[in-house]
Amino acid sequence: MRVPASERSAGPRPAAVVVVIPAHNEQDRLGDCLDSVLRAAARIETPVRVVVALDSCTDGTALTIPAGVSAVRIEAGNVGAARRAGFDSAAAQGISPARLWYATTDADSRVPPDWLRCQLRDAAVFDVAVGTVEVAWSQRPATIRTDYEKRYRRAMSTPHLHVHGANLGVWGHWYRAVDGFAALPADEDVDLVTRLGRAGARVGWIADNPVLTSDRRDNRVRGGFAGYLDDIERAG
Repeated sequence: MRVPASERSAGPRPAAVVVVIPAHNEQDRLGDCLDSVLRAAARIETPVRVVVALDSCTDGTALTIPAGVSAVRIEAGNVGAARRAGFDSAAAQGISPARLWYATTDADSRVPPDWLRCQLRDAAVFDVAVGTVEVAWSQRPATIRTDYEKRYRRAMSTPHLHVHGANLGVWGHWYRAVDGFAALPADEDVDLVTRLGRAGARVGWIADNPVLTSDRRDNRVRGGFAGYLDDIERAG
C-alpha cells in the first residue's frame, strides 16, 4: 500500500530501535557511518542498539567498531544475508517485535542528525519508512552527476519511487511477518519493500530525511547503488 509521507497522524512509539549496518571490508568508511548513527541515536529518548554485520571481512573493519556497538560475523558475501543476520541477532534480546523499530543504512553512508527522530515520527503512522539519498560526489565525472540527478528527480513523484537500503525502516512485527531480508546479492531492499507492500503494510515514501551516500567506484556487491552509477557512466 503506497501512502504519501504527508498523510501522518499520531500513533504508537517503539520501546527500542535496532539499527543494522552491513559491512564488507569497510575499514575506511565505517567509522564515519557509525559516528553519524550514534549522533542520531543521541537525539531520541528511545533506546537504540546498533549492530554491524561483518560479512567476510579481511581487513580492519572490526577494529573500527567502538564500545557500545554490537557486531555479528558471517561469511556469506551477500548483503541481504548480512542485513538479515544483523536483525536476527537483535531478535534474541527479549523485546517483542511489535515494540521494535528496525532501521538500516550502509557502511559508506552518513545519516543526518535527525534520522532516527524522523523515522520514529514516520513509525507513528507507517509500517515501513522508505527514504531517499543524496550523493557525496567525489569520484565520478560531473556529467555522471548531472545525468544521475536528472533521473533521480524524474522519479521524485508523490510518492517517490526510490528504495535504498541506506535509508529504510520497518516495524519489527511486519519485518517478521514477511520473513525479513532475503539472501540476495543486490536489490534485497527492493525485494523486502515489495513483499511488505503485497502483505498489506502501509509504506511511507519519505523524501524529507535523505541519507548521504558515496559515489564509490569500488563496489562491494554486483549491482547495487554503485553498480547503478557504473551503468550510467557506461551509457554516457
